[in-house]
Amino acid sequence: QEEGGPEAEEPLGVHHALAERASKYTKRPNVFRLQTADWRVFLFQAPTPEEMFSWISRINLVAALFSSPPFPAAVGSQRRFVRPILPAAPSRSAPEEQHRSHEAWMERVAQELFEHQRNLPEKRGRARDLDEYRLKKEYLLYE
Repeated sequence: QEEGGPEAEEPLGVHHALAERASKYTKRPNVFRLQTADWRVFLFQAPTPEEMFSWISRINLVAALFSSPPFPAAVGSQRRFVRPILPAAPSRSAPEEQHRSHEAWMERVAQELFEHQRNLPEKRGRARDLDEYRLKKEYLLYE
């Protein structure tokens, strides 16, 4: 038994994480990447392609089951993009309800991305506006 509470049990949180094949990584075979909720990226190597896809599938399943719906982003007086807050607490919803919640979230994000790409900033706009646009686009594409 290690001291330290939950951190000792879960050294790498997979809530709101995404595992996928590391297609751009070519140094070693059977490598997959795991991007966590705080956007850190970890690379893992499996002995076989089958085991790699098994790990990817299982990690994504656990991530989906344990990911509570995001909280709304913080509200401020400035008109800036702020990513939603991703709770670390596991979801208490049934798997079917979680699935419906994830589908609804994906529909909202897809619609928001569509609207975002329709409203391009001016090419000669302020650097801050262009940076905000890029940050929001990166977030929506990741989601």
